[in-house]
Amino acid sequence: MPRRGTRHREKSPRHNRMQRTGILVVGHGSRELASNREFEGLVERIRTSRPEFEVQSAYVELAAPSLADGLNAIASRNERVVVVPCFLFTAGHVKNDIPLAVAEARRKFPTVRFTAGRVLGVHPAMAELAFLRAFEAAGVKDDGSRTAVVVVGRGSSDPDANGDFCKLARLLGEGRDFGWVTPAFIGITRPLFGEAIELVARARPEQILVVPYFLFAGRLIAQLGAQVQEFRERYPWIKTTLAPHLGVHPKLFEALDDRIDEALSERAPLPCDNCQYRVPVGGVAENVGGFRSLLWSARHMETHAQAMPHVHAHQAMRRHVLVCGNVDCASRGSIALIAELRRALRRIGRERDIRITRTSCMGRCGEGPTVAVYPDGIWYRGVTRSDVNELVEGHLIGDRLVARLIDAIMQ
Repeated sequence: MPRRGTRHREKSPRHNRMQRTGILVVGHGSRELASNREFEGLVERIRTSRPEFEVQSAYVELAAPSLADGLNAIASRNERVVVVPCFLFTAGHVKNDIPLAVAEARRKFPTVRFTAGRVLGVHPAMAELAFLRAFEAAGVKDDGSRTAVVVVGRGSSDPDANGDFCKLARLLGEGRDFGWVTPAFIGITRPLFGEAIELVARARPEQILVVPYFLFAGRLIAQLGAQVQEFRERYPWIKTTLAPHLGVHPKLFEALDDRIDEALSERAPLPCDNCQYRVPVGGVAENVGGFRSLLWSARHMETHAQAMPHVHAHQAMRRHVLVCGNVDCASRGSIALIAELRRALRRIGRERDIRITRTSCMGRCGEGPTVAVYPDGIWYRGVTRSDVNELVEGHLIGDRLVARLIDAIMQ
């Protein structure tokens, strides 16, 4: 059976030879020359496999050519430019830096068609590559039940990226019969590698495989190696092996090749279902909700959405209902109110186009629970579970205000 990427090539617009198309593969960039050389080697392999396109590379930071220079150069020679981010997960550079650079390139080259592709992300080939690196390092064959695997990622301030990394770590372990598979991070977020491996050690595994989920060599690999060595000295009775980083491998090429095909055929727009600027995620719920939600939404539209005029994976919301979940409102029943509102919408099948979001403090302490309905700009106060049916059937569905609960109408 052919690979997914290969299967779709016959239908890809890249076979329109009359349209000059360039592919710009974008890497992060590093001060370590070895890291940049690995990236350039991967780009060269793409260039060799796709001679019908001009294939070039650029970097977001720390190396040349810059993303802006790379876009300017390739756009000056082609009618269409496909931007392919060679990043593991969708975080700040992909959500902000790349869309901003593409927006500026569109302004400079109004006749050139720009398309942005997806990151490597949670791709089966990437999970297989991580497993192969672990297998090569430890030679795990039949019984891995006494083997623990700690998969180490870079860590991000974006929960979307961290969530995808944890999912990838889970896929690495599925069906492998490892005793434990634990995600950890080298920095920025938790659990940090040192914390995670200490907890794993308490489970008394016979061996621990440390799998660095990094694309290319660099200082983080050296930092992780030092931490692994320090752990070995403290736990000499546990065989602890540091696997190689992902590096240039046929599986990496397979995943990136699929992403290129998706971008060329415009089958996979940049996703944003779990973007922290659009929906509340865990401990960073303060990034959306109340007045702040409008600010984040404006910034999101000016950056992330300009990656291309993409079709979101979600339907447009008819209304967004914000419910204060801060201490005062929570003590007055706002958490139960949120649950009841969501249940009421699910019962009538409207949970997709009317979104209920828990927010941080909305500045109405002592008057809550506070509920704001956008884009109507209607704020209600003192809302309880007994008001849910009237609020849903009257305002959210029937477009009739619940006058007795109105606190303010935003103009």
